[in-house]
Amino acid sequence: MVERVIAACDGAAKGNPGPAGWAYVVADGDAVPQRWESGALGHSTNNIGELTALQQLLASTDPALPLEVRLDSTYTRDAVTKWLKGWKRNGWKTAAGKPVANQELIQRIDALLEGRDVTFVYVAAHQVNGDPLNAIADKAASDAARTQQGASGTAADLPVPDPQGATAATAGAASKPRRAAAKSGGTGRTLAARFPGTCPCGRAYPKGATITKVGAGWGHPECATAG
Repeated sequence: MVERVIAACDGAAKGNPGPAGWAYVVADGDAVPQRWESGALGHSTNNIGELTALQQLLASTDPALPLEVRLDSTYTRDAVTKWLKGWKRNGWKTAAGKPVANQELIQRIDALLEGRDVTFVYVAAHQVNGDPLNAIADKAASDAARTQQGASGTAADLPVPDPQGATAATAGAASKPRRAAAKSGGTGRTLAARFPGTCPCGRAYPKGATITKVGAGWGHPECATAG
């Protein structure tokens, strides 16, 4: 039986253009994350980050295995599934006769797609109940853009996305009676972790654990009230 690989890739640019980065996460056929990688791009655009993420993902996976790529960039999806053949036929010119933007990156992606079984699946970004793999790739790309440092790891140290809607939820909690704040240790709303992660205290927490805002990150409610 042929194994299927599921993966997600994403790019980020703080300012677009601005400090940019890319990332991907590779999972097994059941969409369980196995490994991830991110990289910095200096001052660049979001589109270059998205394309670079796809290029790096394709280069890092076995071309003999069917691959499902989840991504939130319609530009990247359409570039490789709708526009690529026409660009090649027109000598890498658009329908308006202009040079194709990011041509070298797209040509490298085209070469990596040659002879491969790759399916592209668009997923909406930044959704409360969105695609977990996309959320991991988004967080890793954003971190790489912000710090201008690449990183990589396995399922044991996945980037932990900030829970979507947390900012609004925390603001709403502040307007509630004081006894509601006391229920969550006086630090705001608690949430069930959608991914395993590591508290700022250094101890890990599993998926589904109750977490709250601890400093600039997320972790154990008791750590938010310590000290």
